[in-house]
Amino acid sequence: MSTPVKNIGYIGLGIMGTPMAMNLINADYQMLVWNRTVSKCKPLEAKGAIVTTSPAEMAAREPEAICVNVTDTPDVEQVLFGEAGIVRGAKPGLIVIDHSTINPVSTQRFAAQLTEKAVTLLDAPVSGGDVGAQQGTLSVMVGGDEDAFARCLELFQVVGRNITHLGPAGSGQVCKACNQIAVSANLLGVCEALALARRCGLDLQKMIEVVGGGAGGSWQLTNLGPKIATSDFDPGFMIDLVLKDLAIVADAARSNRLPLSGTALAESYFRAAAGAGHGKLGTQAMAKTLEQLGSFTYSG
Repeated sequence: MSTPVKNIGYIGLGIMGTPMAMNLINADYQMLVWNRTVSKCKPLEAKGAIVTTSPAEMAAREPEAICVNVTDTPDVEQVLFGEAGIVRGAKPGLIVIDHSTINPVSTQRFAAQLTEKAVTLLDAPVSGGDVGAQQGTLSVMVGGDEDAFARCLELFQVVGRNITHLGPAGSGQVCKACNQIAVSANLLGVCEALALARRCGLDLQKMIEVVGGGAGGSWQLTNLGPKIATSDFDPGFMIDLVLKDLAIVADAARSNRLPLSGTALAESYFRAAAGAGHGKLGTQAMAKTLEQLGSFTYSG
C-alpha cells in the first residue's frame, strides 16, 4: 500500500495557491513555500511553513512532493528547469504536482524530462475558482503515474471534492481545456440571458433563482450571475488568464482539426473586454462587452 505524502513544498501563492496551501497546512501537512514575491509567503510562514530561497533549495530539503501553482507554461518550465529550478536540487522519488493550467504537449515533455531524474510529474489542474480553493471543494483533474496519484490522493482530498485520475501525463491538462470550453461558452449564455432579462424588465435576481433551479442552472449562473447583476467584477479568475487558457484550447483544436466555433465566439467577447482595459477583472466582466454592444447596463 502506498504511503501518503505529508512533507510537501508549495510554489506559487496567488489567488488559488494561497488558499489551497492554507488548507493543506491546516490539515497538518509539513510545508516548505516559495514565491517570487516573498511577502506572499508570510501568511503561510505565520502558520509554520518554512520559506525557502528558491525551488532548487526547496527540492534539496527533500520533501516528498512539491505543488506548483503558477500562471503559464513558461513559468512552469522555469520553476522546473531554470537555473534555480526544482531539478537542481531534486532527489530521486520526488513527486511534482502541477496545479497550473498549461499546454498538454509541454506537460508530456516536462514529464519525460523529469523521469530522467527519477522525478514523477502529476499534472493536476483544478476548477472551482477562488471560492472552491478557499472551501476545499475544487475539481482536480489528474494525469500521470497511478502509484504517484495514489500517494497524493489524500492531499488532493484536502483541496478538492471531485478528484479524478484521467490517464497518462497531459491528460489532466486536456481535461482542463475541456473545462474551459464549457465554462466560457456557458458564461456567454449567462451574459446573454441576463441581457434579455434586463431589457425586458425582469428582476435579475429572481430570474437567476428561477432559471438556476431548472435545466438552465449552472455554476456560472449561480455564482457569477449575481455579480454581473450588481456590476461586481472583482476577480476570482481574471479575463487575462482565461484568454491564456483559451489559447491552449485553440492550439489543441487546430492540432485535432476541430471547429470549436462557440468557444471562438466566447473568446472574442473576452478579448473585446480585455481590449477595453478589463483584462484584470473577473471573467464575469465579459458582460461589459454585451453592455457595450447593446447600449445598456445590467445594474441599471
